[in-house]
Amino acid sequence: MRLIEKLLIANRGEIALRIIRSARKLGIHTVAVYAANEEDSWHVRMADEAFGLGLGELKDTYLNIPKILGIARLAQCDAIHPGYGFLSENPVFAQQCAEAGITFVGPHPDAILKMGNKVLSRELAVNTCIPVTAGLTGDPVSILQHCGSLPFPVLVKAAAGGGGKGMRVVNDPADLEEALEATSREAATYFGDGTVFVEQYIREPRHIEIQVLGDNHGNLIHLFERECSVQRRYQKIIEESPSPSLTPEVREKMGRAAVSIAATIGYNNAGTVEFLVDKDLNFFFLEMNTRIQVEHPVTEMVTGIDLVAEQLMIASGYPLRMTQESVRQQGHAIEARIYAEDPSHNFLPSPGEIDLYLEPGGKDIRVDSSLDRPSVIRSQYDPMISKLIVWGEDRNLARLKMIQALDHYFIQGIKTNIPYLKGILEHPRFQKNTLSTSFCAENTEEIISRIKEKKEQILPELPVIATLLFTLVPGNMADGDSIWKKIGYWRLVSDLKIQVDEKIIQAEILRSYGYHFHFLLSGREYETELIKSDGGRLDFNVNGNHFIAYASSSKQGIIQINLLGTVFSCRRSDFLVQNEVYLSDQGSGSDRVVSLMPGRVVKVNITAGQQVKKGDVLLVVEAMKMENNILSPRDGRVIVFNLKAGDRVEAQTELLKISENKELTQESQP
Repeated sequence: MRLIEKLLIANRGEIALRIIRSARKLGIHTVAVYAANEEDSWHVRMADEAFGLGLGELKDTYLNIPKILGIARLAQCDAIHPGYGFLSENPVFAQQCAEAGITFVGPHPDAILKMGNKVLSRELAVNTCIPVTAGLTGDPVSILQHCGSLPFPVLVKAAAGGGGKGMRVVNDPADLEEALEATSREAATYFGDGTVFVEQYIREPRHIEIQVLGDNHGNLIHLFERECSVQRRYQKIIEESPSPSLTPEVREKMGRAAVSIAATIGYNNAGTVEFLVDKDLNFFFLEMNTRIQVEHPVTEMVTGIDLVAEQLMIASGYPLRMTQESVRQQGHAIEARIYAEDPSHNFLPSPGEIDLYLEPGGKDIRVDSSLDRPSVIRSQYDPMISKLIVWGEDRNLARLKMIQALDHYFIQGIKTNIPYLKGILEHPRFQKNTLSTSFCAENTEEIISRIKEKKEQILPELPVIATLLFTLVPGNMADGDSIWKKIGYWRLVSDLKIQVDEKIIQAEILRSYGYHFHFLLSGREYETELIKSDGGRLDFNVNGNHFIAYASSSKQGIIQINLLGTVFSCRRSDFLVQNEVYLSDQGSGSDRVVSLMPGRVVKVNITAGQQVKKGDVLLVVEAMKMENNILSPRDGRVIVFNLKAGDRVEAQTELLKISENKELTQESQP
């Protein structure tokens, strides 16, 4: 047996970095791949070598099998790790790796094929005597003809896919036809297969999964369970291990069942068998994921086993380095997924430029992140920024440690779900473990309301003071080297207006000496002292009380203040900030022009069919009281356009499409 020598990682972000770390510990040389505009990504800088995938959509980059295999041959890699997502559960990719003489770090193609299809995997579960829910599969017409035997409510989902895409709960048989047609359409779009699967819906279920490891020598074990019941729209957001719900007897039965079904297909790498568990702890097979899972770190934290390292050893031909009897759970681990999204606006994705990025640290705290510094979060990829994992002696200690870690995780410039995650962990139902997969649907409105109430309890003058102190210190703002900073122009403008979210607060600088300032805000005087300003952190006193805030500024002049765990967006009215250009962030090869911020269209300079040149001002969008020019990314013709002045646009709204000149020439030919 020979350990893999050179590994290509066919992925990006935090999972690529995670794989690099384990490979490096084993002395394996790593090769990264990256799409256009990702040249400076952390996984590219961390790998020993890196190769570009070029411009284009995902199908042209991370999903382009010939291109990835070509790079592997060029770099003389003897193995490829697919991570999760992208090509990780693609049996064609696994097969083509084998045909090219390149080791695929994952199970054999037949296992991926059988477990990747919900119908085939259910049949295997039935044959293995593992409980499954009642279900039907096929096209919408055939399912409607045979659905009389199904107990309602039912869950409708794509037969060939996962990740919650297209899933719908149907309570009334009269609504089934519409749900089937919609899911079939989405399944064809996402997975290239419109086959639909309908199964009995378990009310108030828990989602519990078992981690398995198998080698090429017939050894197969489980590494216990993860509880993944806190989900939003079928996407897991908080996971923990061990499950606080299982009894030792049920835990043992589920472990044996997972190993049993994996053994039927000769499973030979890391995988996860997922179950639904009802109130009486009856469990039902859901599916098997034939890859490393996003939530694998909680298993690593309680077992002490590096799952990615084991994947690499197994793929190299080594037998498992542990037995079932040697695997133990110790303590409790919780993982929270940090997303670039805005919970207060229906979890709208929030791509854009991060101005401040500071991670929590300390004993038993782990951050698996895609970032090591402020960076751009791009819209074409999953909005997950990182995973925060903590370990504690028991569940409540781990929960409290996670809340504290979230309080010290600062990501500014974009919206994140950090306050929402804290709200979940602080919720009485989470504390008491009265959970089900419907927890978020039932409690999100309450959690968002509590976040808003907490913000309203903070005196609005405090973020104003933090904003003034931050902007009055040279070098803090994005325009820190401007002539205005050098001459201290603020001394001539003592009467200011500060915008805090939607509020305008009148501010006057009464007097100052050194870093002591006397402000008049909304008719009240505040004596303040800036004690320290370092790396975005502000330590200051207000009328004898000490405060700590984290501040950052964007190129658009927006100052974000994190104060008492709450983020405020502020702006000084006297700052002259150059209008920022917002274009599609998908590279120059994209025909889409999108707004990277929520706003309102205030001016339209184009019509459908109009010929435009690169740099032309197409639209003007107002955001945070500033007008932003939307420029054309190329020469071409406006082919899709349906906006008018006054329309509101959200972040990542497609504003219009522009054809390239070559397309225009082709279309104009008779």
